[in-house]
Amino acid sequence: MSAPAGVAEARTSTALEPTAAQRMRGLRRPALVVGLLVVVAVVLAALRSGTVRGYLDPDAATPSGARALRVLLEDRGVEVVRTRTSADATARATGGRTLLVATSWLLTSAQVEELAAARADLVLVEPTPDLLAALAPGIEPAEPVTVRPRDPACTLRAATRAGRAETGGGTFTVTGPAAASAQRCYADSGRAAVVSLTSADGRTTTVLGSGAALTNDRLAREGNAALTLNLLGAQDELVWYLPTVELSAEGEGTGLRALLPGWVWLVAVQLAVTVLLVALWRGRRLGPVVVEPLPVVVRAAETTEGRGRLYQRAGARDRAAAALRAASLERLRPVVGHGRGTDPDAVVAAVAARTGRPAVDVAALLYGAAPTDDAALVRLADDLDTLERTVRRP
Repeated sequence: MSAPAGVAEARTSTALEPTAAQRMRGLRRPALVVGLLVVVAVVLAALRSGTVRGYLDPDAATPSGARALRVLLEDRGVEVVRTRTSADATARATGGRTLLVATSWLLTSAQVEELAAARADLVLVEPTPDLLAALAPGIEPAEPVTVRPRDPACTLRAATRAGRAETGGGTFTVTGPAAASAQRCYADSGRAAVVSLTSADGRTTTVLGSGAALTNDRLAREGNAALTLNLLGAQDELVWYLPTVELSAEGEGTGLRALLPGWVWLVAVQLAVTVLLVALWRGRRLGPVVVEPLPVVVRAAETTEGRGRLYQRAGARDRAAAALRAASLERLRPVVGHGRGTDPDAVVAAVAARTGRPAVDVAALLYGAAPTDDAALVRLADDLDTLERTVRRP
C-alpha cells in the first residue's frame, strides 16, 4: 500500500537556506552587544573627562568652575585674560602681571619649558613635580592631606587678611636657599598647603595644593574668597592659563595618537576582541538546516493535547494563553481585513465593529493579562472560540 502523498513529500530531505529576513534577525543580538559596548565606552569617556571639563574654568558656572571668582576680580578692576596655549600665556606673562596656571597635569614637558620663560608673578594651582622644578625650584611636593578649613599660621599678607580658609590637597616642603625666605601657610603636620616665594628681582611665585577655594561652590566659604582675591588680584592684569587636552600636545606633534588619552586604546582593543568573539559565536554553523521526515505521522489533535499537558505540568498558563491568543489573532486578522503586522488597536477596533462588542472587552480578550488559574484559562479558550465564531458569522 502506497503512503499518502503528504507523507511521501515529507520524507524528501530539503535544504533550507536562510532568507534575508532570517539573516537580519540573526544579526540583532551581535548588534545589540556591540551597541551596548559603545554606549558603555561613551559613558566611561564622559565620566573620565568630567573631572577636567569646566574645572577652574573662568567662564564655567558649574560647581567646579571659577566664573564667580573671575567676576569678583573684574569688579575690583583686574583684567582677566583667558588663554589655552602655552605660547600665548608666555607672551602675555610679562612684568607687572600675574600668571595663573591651572590643570597643569595636562601640560607636556615642552610646554613646561616654555612657561619657564614667563616674567610675571606666578600662581600655580595643584602643580605637577615637573612644573615645580621648572617654575618654583626649591619647593618639593609632599604627602597630600584632606581639604578642610585651616588657619594661615604665617605672615603672608594675602593669608593673614583672609584668615581661616579651606586648603589642603597637595602639600609642599621648601629646601635649599629658598627655605629662608619662603612663606609656609596653612600647614598640616609640618607640610604647607600654600607656599609663597619672592625672588631677588621681586617676582612672586605662589603654590596652592588645591584649587577647591577657587571654585564656585566653595568660594563663599570661610576666607576662600579673600585668599584667592588677594593672591590673584595683586596686579592689574591676570593671565588665566587653562590648558586643554586638545592643545596639550603642542610642540610634540598633534596627531590623533597624541591627542587621544591612553585609555581610549584599551577600550578599542576590548571592543575588537568582543566583536571577534561574537562573530565566532554567531558564525559557528555545521551546515544548512535540513528538514528530516518523521518516522510516524502524528495527528494534530494528539500534538495539541500533548503540548497542553506539558503546559499544565509546568504551570505555564501564561504561555498557554499566549499561544491561544496568537492562534486566534492569526485566524481573525484576515477575516477583518488586516495583516500580521497590523497595530493591535486597529485589530481590536475592527473586531469590535464586526461583533458589536465593546472595544475594551475585545482588547482584554485578545491582549489581556494571563489567567491566574486553570479555570480562567479554560474560560479564555471558550471566549476566544466564541469570538471567532461571532466574527465569522455572515
